[in-house]
Amino acid sequence: MKKTVVIDVVGLSTSVIGENTPFLKEYISRKHLVNIEPVLPAVTTSAQSTYITGKWPSETGIVGNGWYDHTDSEIKFWKQSNKLVGGEKIWERAKKEDPSFTCSKMFWWYNMYSSADYAVTPRPNYLADGRKMPDCYSHPAELRDILQEKLGQFPLFQFWGPGANIKSTKWIADASMLTDDLYDPTLTLIYLPHLDYCLQKFGPDLSKVGQELSEVDEVIRQLVTFYEKKGAEIIILSEYGISPVSRPIHINRILRKNDLLNIRVERGLELLDAGASKAFAVADHQIAHIYVNDGSTSSQVRSLLEGIPGIELILDKEQQKAYHIDHERSGDFVIMADKDSWFTYYFWLDDAKAPDYARCVDIHKKPGYDPVEMFMSSKLRAGYKLLRKKVGFRYVMDVIPLDAELIRGSHGRTGVESKYQPVLISDKKNHGQALPATEVYKLIWEILSRNKF
Repeated sequence: MKKTVVIDVVGLSTSVIGENTPFLKEYISRKHLVNIEPVLPAVTTSAQSTYITGKWPSETGIVGNGWYDHTDSEIKFWKQSNKLVGGEKIWERAKKEDPSFTCSKMFWWYNMYSSADYAVTPRPNYLADGRKMPDCYSHPAELRDILQEKLGQFPLFQFWGPGANIKSTKWIADASMLTDDLYDPTLTLIYLPHLDYCLQKFGPDLSKVGQELSEVDEVIRQLVTFYEKKGAEIIILSEYGISPVSRPIHINRILRKNDLLNIRVERGLELLDAGASKAFAVADHQIAHIYVNDGSTSSQVRSLLEGIPGIELILDKEQQKAYHIDHERSGDFVIMADKDSWFTYYFWLDDAKAPDYARCVDIHKKPGYDPVEMFMSSKLRAGYKLLRKKVGFRYVMDVIPLDAELIRGSHGRTGVESKYQPVLISDKKNHGQALPATEVYKLIWEILSRNKF
């Protein structure tokens, strides 16, 4: 099969391609760009799972970046096992046709315990004293040591959080090229997260994100130059575009005020008790799953949702079928915000009683996605915390604000304006119509299998 690389530039859409991305603009002029009609929900894990299987979330089971586990009675976000993804992966199909085929997954999600030959993904070390240390996981295990010896420790704190910057994206790109030199995989999947940070903070405002666009453009140039020299077919795509928003919807607070949400108080702070709640929301950008534990309240919940400004779509289990998101993991209701709105996970009514994790970067404890983690409440406070760390004292990096009004960009919806749709750039001609998300798999397969051995 033909050596192929798929470069996932998160948040890329035609709204941000222009004078700040000179390489990409020139590259597109000699290639073909087609918009992608995003999957619902248009979030990282759902989109990637659809791209590599050709299946909808109703089949892959990836109904969002997180969901409620009915057995554990726990909300789970950002899990890593590839076994969560239903359906045959594109590299598994390729191996059946060509036993010499190999695949490298560089930071695409669900990257642990998969059948891919080579994989690297973020995986911090959680030490016994409570510290979180930057690190990554790899298969084979020795690849982690090789990469960190050559490139330095994986910059986890620049991958996500208020310190996120181009450093982590550059590390991933360099690691991808080193891995290619080591193993020469047939298919390489590369994840470049940089635009996700600035576009959610500021929206697609070129006056504020121009520098970030130039930085990621340079990384793309380096990757394309490297892989062109190796004779590889190159596909550049995105999972979603990011559109401007200005209205956060505190869906769990609304459920709480209507006596549907159960709260537990520990050490004077409040925690959402999902298993004991009549109904609660798992917020994920512009999508939220509403889980109803007490079926007798279903009509009340629906009526309540219908009266909330900013909610554009309400899907019960039967209605979810038309959107290919019906699955045992999906909520009893799936709701979609209008184009100006997004859902927070906030459930407390008094900031003084917010849980301790609310002011920290903690993607696993929070019962929903929190883009405000990209902001810092006080650099002086953060400096003090880091000083405590350096001198060996215990510390908590509680430096994240509780102000959802800060967020200016979001994603997750379908039916977005074309300039905010995700894109796919390749040398394959198209007919100008947006490509359904499930068709991305077919296009990758067609390019991959052009020149069979």
